[in-house]
This record gives sequence, C-alpha cells and structure tokens, in this order.
Amino acid sequence: MNLHEYQGKEILNSFGVRIQRGIVADNSKKAVEAAKQLTAETGTGWHVIKAQVHAGGRGKGGGVKLAKSLEEVESISKEIIGMMLITPQTSAEGKKVNQVLICEDVYYPGESEHEEFYMSVLLNRATGRNMIMYSTEGGMDIETVAENTPHLIFTEEIDPATGLLGFQARKIAFNLGLSGNAFKEMTKFVASLYTAYVESDSSMFEINPVLKTSDNKIIAVDAKVSIDDNALYRHKDYAAMRDFREENAIEVEANAVGLNYVDLDGNVGCMVNGAGLAMATMDLIKQSGGEPANFLDVGGTADAERVEAGFRIILKDPNVKAILVNIFGGIVRCDRVAQGVVDAYTNMGNIEVPIIVRLQGTNAKEAQELIQKSGLDVISVTEFQEAADRVKEVLA
Repeated sequence: MNLHEYQGKEILNSFGVRIQRGIVADNSKKAVEAAKQLTAETGTGWHVIKAQVHAGGRGKGGGVKLAKSLEEVESISKEIIGMMLITPQTSAEGKKVNQVLICEDVYYPGESEHEEFYMSVLLNRATGRNMIMYSTEGGMDIETVAENTPHLIFTEEIDPATGLLGFQARKIAFNLGLSGNAFKEMTKFVASLYTAYVESDSSMFEINPVLKTSDNKIIAVDAKVSIDDNALYRHKDYAAMRDFREENAIEVEANAVGLNYVDLDGNVGCMVNGAGLAMATMDLIKQSGGEPANFLDVGGTADAERVEAGFRIILKDPNVKAILVNIFGGIVRCDRVAQGVVDAYTNMGNIEVPIIVRLQGTNAKEAQELIQKSGLDVISVTEFQEAADRVKEVLA
C-alpha cells in the first residue's frame, strides 16, 4: 500500500526522524490557513507547495513550487489542486491532484552550504536481508545516478538477527562525507529511519532528498513509503491512510471480492487459478500474437460465484477482445468453474467477446459436458497449444 508524502512523514516523525514540517490542504483557502499556521509555528516566510499523488518526479511535472507570499500560496495551490499531473511515473493522462502539502522552507534564505543526499531502505531479495541504499547525489533520479555514476551509490546490508549496528550507521555518515555534528546527526537519522522501516512493516522507505542544512541539521524533505499489505492487520492506523482515489478502480473492486487482479494494457483477458499458471498463460497469449489485458488469479477456491465476479471485472476493460479461462483442477473442481462460466453468461446477458475455456484436472470431463450442453457460444479446448491457436484465431 503506497502512502502520500505527508503520511510517510507522519510515520517518520513518530519514530523520531526530523522532517520538513507541513500541513495538508484540499483547497486554496485551507492552503493559506496552513501557511499562516506554519509561519506562526516555525517562523518560515516562504512555503513549498507539493502535489500529493502516488508518483515520483512531481517537480518535473509542475507539482512542486515555491511560494514567497501568502498570495502565491493561494494562487499556486489553486493551480495545482485539480490538475492532471504528468510525471515519468504516471500514465500519459497523469494523476488528478486532490490535495497539496504546504511545507516550511528548510532551505535557509541565502545559504549555500546545504547538501542533499539520497537514502532508501528496502529488501534485497537476492540475499533476503534489508538494505540501506544511499548516495551523495540527492535530489536526482536514482536511476540516472545508477546509470551515469554508479560509484556514487552505496549499499549497507543489515543482518536480521542483529538489526542495524552502530558501526553501520557511522559508516553511512562517513561515506556521505560528513563530520562533526552533522556526522552525529546523520547516525541518529539512519538509526531512526531503519527503526521506522522495520516497526511499520514497510516494504520501502525512500527519502530524496535528505537535507543537511548549514547548521548541520539532517532533515527528511520528502518521503515515499510503501507498506506491506500483508502486515496491515497489525497496523489499523496505517490501513486507514489508504487513498483509493490513487489506485486503479478495477483493481480495488477485484480486491474487495477477494480476487488477485492486476490491470494491464492488452486485449486478451485472463482468468486462471494459481500465479504460476497465470504467468504461463500470459506468455501463451504473447506467443499467440495477443497482449494480456490483466493478471487474474481466482485462487484455489474458485467457484461459480468467483468466476462470475471475475468475468464482470475483466469485461469492465473496453480493450478486451477475447477471454481465456485456463483452470487446472487440483483442489478446485473444474465443473464448478464451468458452472461459473454458464452462470456468467446467463446473469450478465449477451457477452460479445469470444471466450476460450481450457479446463484440466478434477472433474474436467464433467465440466466439458456441462459447457457443451449449455448451448453457449464458448470455445472449449483441452490442450495448452490448442488454447493458443484459438486465441490467435479469434484475434485475427
């Protein structure tokens, strides 16, 4: 589950990480009030207006701007709220901005001694250990840094049995070229950041930039956070932060009925049981000249109700030109899946796209007989290659 910047900063602050303070607002009037409150609390004269969307590169799309007066706070907020923000991490149509974060200006006027760093905490899947990735090149796309100057990217792996050790935090501060009080502040920052990552059950914490001010304070100016969905039952307060407006509407609906669904850009809908078979089915569609429109795993408890729900969700995509149902009956019974196909046809009325059904395993014979006796316009196959050939035919 992805979080907005202001939500990620709330978590960081709760674990003692110094953050750039801000107040979220959903209209320009509230933005001005937020700016006034920040001025009273922090003394900041200028304010940074940041679009709150689940995407990086906001500044490149005009979603991060500096306001030097309350009049600019109002005009910039009015400009950003409601806009379709397009960044390198959004689709071509962009994402609608529903709210902005009004932040204090932590870049002291006239100072030239500040430094920006990059830092993230994530899982290294190759080693099964958590890893802190960091660089002196903060404020830039880390992908660009990795491509052009890979020697400026450092990593520190943490043994899960011991957690982050003191010497590792000091090593990070040393590699960032810090000394004196800034060195001490960075070691505290790293330790608190890692604690926040572990205790919140996050899958990623990315801060770009981490700022060292001229008076040697270390501040998280940004926060890109992703919480592990499987751990949300332990964090009801974090689960409440979920912003469904930022997520794919079809994926949200599928999740609500217990289906594992990922929306893609293709033209062939997939309904499969088991993630491995689903991936193989997507490869099959590619080899047949089509493009998968989705990943849909109905799971090992596929029954008529879940299959019908799967059809309804797949057919919400106007790009779908055919549907391939590929079920291997191990725990699940094929005749139940076949009944779901029949029920979907009956309850949904006229389904205009061709449906190819491959059922193998438990009660496969009964399933084929059920479909054949239904009189529905469903293409029933038994072999993988036959399914591929049929997909190719209907797309021709």
